[in-house]
Amino acid sequence: MTSESAALVALVGRPNVGKSTLFNRMTRRRDAIVDSTPGVTRDRHYARVKWEERLFVLIDTGGIDEGDDTMTGHVRRQALQAIDDADIILFLMDGRQGLIPGDTEIVNLLRRSDKQVFFIVNKIDSPEIEIELLAPFWELGVDQLWPLSADHGYGFRTLMEGLSEHLPESSLSDGLPEGTIRLAFLGRPNVGKSSMINTIIGQERMVVSDIAGTTRDSVDTLLSRDSYNYLLVDTAGIRRKGKTTDKLEKFSILKALG
Repeated sequence: MTSESAALVALVGRPNVGKSTLFNRMTRRRDAIVDSTPGVTRDRHYARVKWEERLFVLIDTGGIDEGDDTMTGHVRRQALQAIDDADIILFLMDGRQGLIPGDTEIVNLLRRSDKQVFFIVNKIDSPEIEIELLAPFWELGVDQLWPLSADHGYGFRTLMEGLSEHLPESSLSDGLPEGTIRLAFLGRPNVGKSSMINTIIGQERMVVSDIAGTTRDSVDTLLSRDSYNYLLVDTAGIRRKGKTTDKLEKFSILKALG
């Protein structure tokens, strides 16, 4: 990392621990769909974040989960790729649920990565419950835990100030490069939108599956080619009116059309 480049910061953790909620709070937008259904985020989501004089690129990832189904494997590979690419890892755990084996397995994975890791215990929204909810997580043998409520903001400034100490000052803009051409990929479910973007950029940026509705949220990818900058937007598949009954799918379609 140099002052001319922005650090990559990845949000990782099990499904439904609050990664997308924290992503939205850090980016000050609501770009990532948040729902109580585990596994809403599947692809990697990128956004530039500026905190005081520090700029970094934040990566939201799908929940790392055990399972032998195809989709779980795809999502896990996307998360592992983000860990490999990142300079700093923000690892979220659920303070209300407590420490479970899935958290411990991810901690072991992160220790092998030899990256700077922030161990964040989410869903703690007051100092009165902080000590009690943090207690089981000290079993991980870490030097510091970061209590947080991604939803309500408790502990957020403390976390960001701690993170900024590991970030270089950057001269990069926190917006898109001037003259960026936006290209949105629209179509029915499972017609190959994600596969086309993966082919264009030359890597598995999007989860691709024969399962209709694999892409649930619009995903932006910045591509530079022949002195031109492109923003490629992969969108959720759009089905005919009357065919959509699931509320999550309806929200995904509204975002695709927005």
